[in-house]
Order: sequence, then C-alpha cells, then structure tokens
Amino acid sequence: MVTQYKNLIGGKMVTTDRMLDVVNPATEQVIGQVPACGKAELDQAVAAARAAFKTWKNTPIEERRAAIMAISGAIKANAEELYRLLTSEQGKPHDQARGEIYGAAAMSAAQSTLSLDDEINEDSDTRLSRTRRVPVGVVGGIVPWNFPVMMAIQKIVPAMLSGCTIVLKPSPFTPLTTLKIAELIADKVPAGVVNIITGEDDLGPLITQHPDIDKITFTGSTATGKKIMEGASADLKRITLELGGNDASIVLPDADPKKVAEQLFWSSFSNAGQICVAAKRVYIHEDIYDELSAAIVEYAKTVKVGDGSEQGTGVGPIQNKKQYDRVLELIEDAKDNGYKFLLGGNVDPSGTGYFVPLTILDNPPEDARIVAEEQFGPVMPLMKFSSEEEVIARANNSEYGLAGAVWTGNPEKGVEIAEQLETGTVWVNEYLHLSPFAPFGGHKQSGFGAEYGKEGLKEFTYAQVITVKKDNVPA
Repeated sequence: MVTQYKNLIGGKMVTTDRMLDVVNPATEQVIGQVPACGKAELDQAVAAARAAFKTWKNTPIEERRAAIMAISGAIKANAEELYRLLTSEQGKPHDQARGEIYGAAAMSAAQSTLSLDDEINEDSDTRLSRTRRVPVGVVGGIVPWNFPVMMAIQKIVPAMLSGCTIVLKPSPFTPLTTLKIAELIADKVPAGVVNIITGEDDLGPLITQHPDIDKITFTGSTATGKKIMEGASADLKRITLELGGNDASIVLPDADPKKVAEQLFWSSFSNAGQICVAAKRVYIHEDIYDELSAAIVEYAKTVKVGDGSEQGTGVGPIQNKKQYDRVLELIEDAKDNGYKFLLGGNVDPSGTGYFVPLTILDNPPEDARIVAEEQFGPVMPLMKFSSEEEVIARANNSEYGLAGAVWTGNPEKGVEIAEQLETGTVWVNEYLHLSPFAPFGGHKQSGFGAEYGKEGLKEFTYAQVITVKKDNVPA
C-alpha cells in the first residue's frame, strides 16, 4: 500500500481527490502519493496566509523565534525517519540525507537568532529619522528537488522571522519529506503562518501570478527564474531568485595533489553533482595536471555508485528521468566530438534506476557543451591552464556567477584570485560551505537578491523611514 501524504493549509492537514505519484529514482518504484493542487487549493492557502499575516506581523519576535525553534526541534527529534524518507525520494546516500536533515534543523536554530534593528539616519536638534524593517506580507516559495528540505527551510524560516506568512510549493519530484515535516509542525506554528501545498509544474505560475501574494522566493534553473520575473512583473512582486551556476574551481601549481584530490572529487560529485554550487569546471595548472587528474581518477574508482539506502554508497542516482536524459545527452555529445574520457562515459540506459557512472573528462575545449553548460550530474571536466591571467578570464567567461573555489598552498594568493572572480561566493581551500550568517546570492544570470544572513532576511521586508520634526513647528 502506497502512503498518501497530505498538505498543510490553515493549520489543517488536507488532501485532494486527484493524487500525484512520487518515484524512488534508484528503483523507479512509486513510494508515495501527494495531493494535486490547483487554483482552488492555492486560493485557500493564500487566504489562510493573508488572514494569519494580520496577527503574525505584530507578534513579538521572541514568539516568532520560539515557533522557529519548535520547527527545528521537530526536525531533529524525527531525523532518522526523515533522512530515510529523503533518501528514498531524492536518491542521495543516507549520510548525505542525514546531513541535510540535521543541517536544516541547525540552520533554523541559527537563523532564528538574526534580527533587523532600527537604524538612525538623523538625530539632530530639528528632527529624528529612523529606518525600520516591516514584513512584505504573504510569500510564495518554490523549492527544487536537489535539496528539498534545506531549501524549504531556507524559505520558511526568514519569512516567519521577518513577520511574513508563506505558501510553499515543494518540487513534485521530492515532496514527501517536506510534507512529513508539515505534519510534524502543524500544531507547533499558528494556523496559516506556514502553508505547504503540492502540485505539478502548472502550479508554479499560479503562485507567481497570484494577486494576493506579495513576494516570490525561488530556487531553480535560470530559465525558470526568467519566467518567474516575467510573471511577477504584472504587480511588481518582490522576488528572490537563486538560480543556476557553472562554478569554476582553480587549482594553482602550489597545491598538493595528494591533499586536494579527494576534496576536489567531492566538490563535483556530492549529491551526484546535483548542487548549484558544485565544481562544474575544474581548471588545474599544467605543472600538476597529470598528477592531480590521475589522483582524482584513482580516488573515484573507490567510490560506490548505487542505491542511497545501501551501505557504502557514495553517489546515488540522478533524481529524475528528465535530468538523467539531459546528463546522458551531454555525455553523448562529448563522445560524438571525440573528447577524451579519463573515467566513465558509458551509460546503460536499460537498467533500473537513473544511475550515471562517475565520469571524468580530460581537457575538453572551452566551447564543449560539457564545459559551457551546467551539467548538474556526476560529470567532471578537467582542464589545463598555464597562467593566472588566462584562468581568471576563462573562469569568468560564463553567463553564470554563483560560486567558485581556489585551491592553493598560499591562502593569500588564493584570496587575491578570489577577488577577481565574478561570482557571489568564492571559497579558498574548501567547498560547499554556507553560513547562516553570511549572504548567499549570485551575480549575472545566477540570481537576484540574497539568502542567509541579515541580507537574506531583509529580502522579506520593506524599508520604512519615519521622520519626526522635533520642534513641531511647520517649516
């Protein structure tokens, strides 16, 4: 019997007559069903959020923090059930799923400590002027399938903390864990403050264009982000877009191949490469290229690709058939163009599950699709470079600007290069680290606005300036 999950609307767990199947990408078996919501259910959720906003916006911040901590506690207390469910719907290995669940709980708790204090603009003999932050209103959140729980929390928590209410749409590919969390928090958050509804892709535009939603926060592809901007423009909704990336890692000649090979591997292959800030282009200085590429390949041979629920699995399947087909298309394009493979390249599409063998390419050209496009899969192109000026130009030659990394034995040199990269985040000698207190956002076509930290919290507010003339005499 397939488990049926319910949506959270106005503090109640509800369902619809029509249901959507959710598939395990490792087995291609249906593992759950969720409501197929449309305009009627969306209207109900938005109405509940609008009604709750009238009270929630005036709720003291300490009470908002307490509600967020209740969410954090519920996730942590049920972590084992949640991470196993997450693996079954998303595909990532248990240890990575566990990290996402506990990370979501920790991120909630950490972000609940943020605040946006009033700022004094002028305090003179004649007037007092201050800027305060006021909540935008009802937020529409749209979440991707690669980190469904973390991305849901990253929209729910700042919305709640700022005084907003939210209607959240999980990806139809990975809604189960989020709906389980909805069930766990239904009695811990005031009715209507958090609403979670599921539906197919046509539900997204209805959210974007809904006249009673004041802000959209979206994580996903750049192509979809452009459509959201267009849809939100009709009534000038506020928007936050965290979009695609074609992130470059630069390995300088003083880096130790033995030390960085494993880290570089995981910077590309964690979550089967399905991370917006994964290293998707790896530039290695020609002096160490042969040694480091060989070390990466040898390490890759020790990593098991398989069902994320099986012990020892390091890399799971691609999450869905559409993305699986796209990754295969890029691999076939590389083969058709005669690019050299150091590892992988042969995929058997007749097997069960959306598995792609770990694939590493040897120095493909800059105009190769596997280099120029975001692959979002377990495919790693390695490229040689000879000078800093050259590699900086190549790294910046992209429509994206989300993240990047520099690997070096000299951190000062790493910072010098990092400051020349046209991205929102650059790591030196590490990867994939995000702080709840530091803003995260993209340059160029990688996004609009920021998440995390005070800058991310501000995205859910308006600035309101109040000026008082002290002598109370008309000028």
